[in-house]
Amino acid sequence: MVALRTGILEQADETRRKDPNASIEIYKQILSQEGTSEDVLREKETALTHLGEVYRDLKKPNDLAELIRSSKDFMTSIAKAKTAKIIRTLIDQFSEIPDSLPLQIDVCKETIDWSVQEKRIYLKQSLETRLVALYLDNKMYTEALNLISSLLKELKRLDDKMVLVEVQLLESRVCHALRNLPKSRAALTSARTNANSIYCPPLLQAALDMQSGILHAEEKDYKTAYSYFYEMLEGYSSQDDSRAVLALKYMLLCKIMLNLTEDVHSIINGKLALRYMGPEVEAMKAVANAHQNRSLLEFENALAAYPNELNNDPIIRSQLAALYDTLLEQNLVRIIEPFSRVEIDHIAQMVKLPTPQVETKLSQMILDKVFYGILDQGAGCLIVFDDPVEDKTFGMAIETVKQMEKVVESLYEKAAKLS
Repeated sequence: MVALRTGILEQADETRRKDPNASIEIYKQILSQEGTSEDVLREKETALTHLGEVYRDLKKPNDLAELIRSSKDFMTSIAKAKTAKIIRTLIDQFSEIPDSLPLQIDVCKETIDWSVQEKRIYLKQSLETRLVALYLDNKMYTEALNLISSLLKELKRLDDKMVLVEVQLLESRVCHALRNLPKSRAALTSARTNANSIYCPPLLQAALDMQSGILHAEEKDYKTAYSYFYEMLEGYSSQDDSRAVLALKYMLLCKIMLNLTEDVHSIINGKLALRYMGPEVEAMKAVANAHQNRSLLEFENALAAYPNELNNDPIIRSQLAALYDTLLEQNLVRIIEPFSRVEIDHIAQMVKLPTPQVETKLSQMILDKVFYGILDQGAGCLIVFDDPVEDKTFGMAIETVKQMEKVVESLYEKAAKLS
């Protein structure tokens, strides 16, 4: 009987390779079998996981959700640790299905309610941690912080430091997304402190390094950020994780922001980076070349040629926006330097940007005192002034008044003693 069942599972796996749709019924047949022997339960576990993968590959989120709901009765018949692993695996399958995030959140909430009814505390905490990450991906920051608050109280009471580190790391990411950098740093410090007191898995350690690097990059400390991203690359690379290429991109970004373009090329040609060559690395190389040549046109061409690689990541997007702004300022200052009066249209032609954009940037630079001048919008000209020479008369006058004040106070004290 065992051999027969094993044959059905092998048949399902073979059918899945040729025709995934046809394998669904075979997997369902395995799941409908009766019996509580160890072999039957093990086979059902495998079939359940494989059927979830089929629904993921076929992009069928509703069928995947129904599979999780209908398998709860079976889950009660197997070990709690296995249940937690299978449910987390099934819920994670949604991640590779486009536009399935709201459904994934709903299924996660339903399963949390079920785990509370079944008094499966470990599963509940694991799913709530996953739900916080889903809230973060869906930009539901208020819901994420509320759930984090209740989770932290429970985890601290139970002293479950492994999950505690994950939740504190998520808290840091949520606060960073809300631009509350002090609280984000505090949460990350707590996470790293707890991580130092336990064995921290390589992937979790790499995630901590990534968040540390991101926060240092926000503070413009790119040298320290680079060292964290390097640790992140080694962590993900040792586990063959696809996020290693993201670490490499962040490393290259730090070198670009430090104006060390030569280092960018040496990293790209290095042994470790050669494993991850592709559009992601080529995009950063194009940005580095544009920055080295101080060419806005090359910079914009790079952004247009690699929109997914450069615009989808909020960290890279924000840093490149600052870099573009700096590059634009440098180009404008270099162009207007020889002139005392110059047409705005001429400046726009030189930098190959729309006139209104150039005019807005010039007015901002004047307000920021990058240079001194005024915009004559009637004539469409920029009038540049010489840097004002500081008049020391006012400073000397104030200093004289201060000294006179001391003299008067001294005379007043002496007069008081005589009387």
